[in-house]
Amino acid sequence: MSAESAAVNFSELVNKNKQTLARLQDSPRLLLHRRDGEDLVLTTAARAEQDQSVVSAATRMLTAIARREPGSMELLLDILPDAFPWVRFLPEPDLHAFAVELVDTMRAADSVGNSASVARLLIAWQHTAEIHSDPELLAALTRDHGEDYGPVPDPRDLS
Repeated sequence: MSAESAAVNFSELVNKNKQTLARLQDSPRLLLHRRDGEDLVLTTAARAEQDQSVVSAATRMLTAIARREPGSMELLLDILPDAFPWVRFLPEPDLHAFAVELVDTMRAADSVGNSASVARLLIAWQHTAEIHSDPELLAALTRDHGEDYGPVPDPRDLS
């Protein structure tokens, strides 16, 4: 949540709905804290549509730039450390793979109006960078253990 967002307990929305909703005039979003679940964010439909338009425009511009000129991928690779400092730990081939996958995933996610896949991609690549940042962890995870531990069980069967 940004610093400009107001925050209240969910019960305040239930008990004093008019006063609580009036706070949306002074703040673009209202963070609703809940005791029994994940916090919620309340905003107006116009604000949500406006935010989605901005994200979509930025995504389309980034993907167009990345695909337009042969040197644009090098530019993207050059600016990624400014946007995501953790990419400095990725080996060069992984950095390039991340850039390509990020642009492709952002474009696909924008086409369906759901950014969850982009968030998952960023988290996965950040974890990869964390592994590369720790030589002991990287060695432990990439070492040949010399044995086969057998078939991996289907995760759906574990629940």
